[in-house]
Amino acid sequence: MSESSIISDELKPKTQVTGKVIKTALGGALIELSDGQKGLLHISQMADGDGKPVNRVEDFLKVDQSVDLWVKRIKPEHIELTMLKPLALDWRDIKSGMVVKGKIAKLDKFGAFVDIGAARQGLIHISEMAHGYVKSAGDVVKEGDELDVMVLDVDRRKRQIKLSIKALTPEPEKEEAPARPERSTNKGRGPRKPKQEQFQMETEPVIPEPTAMEILLKEAMEKADAKQKFEKREKARAIKRLDDDQEEILARTLENKVQTT
Repeated sequence: MSESSIISDELKPKTQVTGKVIKTALGGALIELSDGQKGLLHISQMADGDGKPVNRVEDFLKVDQSVDLWVKRIKPEHIELTMLKPLALDWRDIKSGMVVKGKIAKLDKFGAFVDIGAARQGLIHISEMAHGYVKSAGDVVKEGDELDVMVLDVDRRKRQIKLSIKALTPEPEKEEAPARPERSTNKGRGPRKPKQEQFQMETEPVIPEPTAMEILLKEAMEKADAKQKFEKREKARAIKRLDDDQEEILARTLENKVQTT
């Protein structure tokens, strides 16, 4: 069985591991895990006790030092490690209809924000707090409450997560009011004719058609927005490619040091 197959079978991303520093370099360190496998810890994945980034590897890590880590990514040639605790939920993991545990982080006049372990907090709109009318979110929950919530909708582009408490609680049964006996006030006058019901006609507001200038302005704004988003994506991809190239160079450098030692 090859080393790559052992890695893929025994370790998974987000797994917490312990290891020992066996080599350091400008760009990171080579870590030997407790089971003997080796992993690469890039300097961008190092952080001190306050969560601040590390500027010099030599000032932060020493050879033979024990460290607590998480598996960031598994590649055929090496394991990528991180000191930054991974999120419990990635965007790709969040689906509509799933039930997750969360903690009330903040109350607002229109609902409550919930930490579910994702990159962004989810929102429980006040209309999704309970069945029936809710005047204030504080009438149902308070900051620090831990509870189960259902994901109603996920918008990755807007980075929004809509949650609900109401979806997890059964709707209360409506009690039927007892029938009231009719009192007759028409003695000796024969059957009373029902009054004719009056219906008020509701008219829909007339929405004016947009002018040609408004249409052209909207199209120009949409094109500018699309161009800006495209440039951001391309920049992010370029940065990721650069990071991957640096990690590959660092991995080869550290491996060559180990072989020549």
